[in-house]
Amino acid sequence: MTSTAVPTAVVVDGAYELAEGGRWADGRYVYVDILSGRLFELRDDTEPTPRQLARLDVPLGAVAPVADPPGAWIAAAGTGIALLTPDGALEWLDRPEDRTPVPSRMNDGVADPAGRFWAGSMAYDATHGAGSLYRTDPDGTVVRVLDGLTIANGPAFTADGTLLYLADTAAGTILRCRVDPVSGDLLDGPETFVQLHVGEGSPDGMTVDAEGCLWVAMWGAGAIRRYHHDGWLLHTVTVPAPHPTSVCLHPSDNRLYVTTARYGVKSPTAASGAVLRLPVPVRGTAASSWRGGR
Repeated sequence: MTSTAVPTAVVVDGAYELAEGGRWADGRYVYVDILSGRLFELRDDTEPTPRQLARLDVPLGAVAPVADPPGAWIAAAGTGIALLTPDGALEWLDRPEDRTPVPSRMNDGVADPAGRFWAGSMAYDATHGAGSLYRTDPDGTVVRVLDGLTIANGPAFTADGTLLYLADTAAGTILRCRVDPVSGDLLDGPETFVQLHVGEGSPDGMTVDAEGCLWVAMWGAGAIRRYHHDGWLLHTVTVPAPHPTSVCLHPSDNRLYVTTARYGVKSPTAASGAVLRLPVPVRGTAASSWRGGR
């Protein structure tokens, strides 16, 4: 395992409270500021002026593009899953977290290669075991796939859609499940892929690179980790912010984009609550689309 500090650029100094969910979609980098319910896009980081695409009156955990109609998004927002139109209107598919015993919200989410949308949830006070993982099928049905989680975060898929990685941030655990790419059913219970220890930070947003390795934002550690698919830690990159929240690899060149948070930082710098960019030796893939629609 190697650990390095590489030149890191602050692409957007947005002073975001909790920037998250960075994805490369339709030739642009999109991300959210969860607690303010805002969605942003960045089309050209040589002129880093992000454009606000939407502002909701509920927290916005993550989005994925909708295959049809173009310009629409599926969103993990508030207490459920909704379609977000290009003009910013919401059409709710389901609000399963309305039916939970403690106040909760949706968190990170991603579309899989087969066109389903997966998103986690958490209690506002991080009640142990109150979080779940949901799958939204192309017909709009929302299914609870796993429960008993605490802060369900960073779902990420391999390119063939057969492996799902999921972080339970509060537990310091990265889980892995085999998935039937046709039905979306889990073929076995989640296995522990990595168990972090006190002082290592907590796993947050994740992505799988073009070589099948897993990149993990390490909340509280100011670091990004890259794991081999067999669980070995390959590399650690430090970043100038204590709370990196999501990682996104550019699909056509060797750049890693990292969102960070100001939340919980006593003496934040310009890199806390920002979008960062740094060189890496591998590329990623563009975000998959949800293949539903109305």
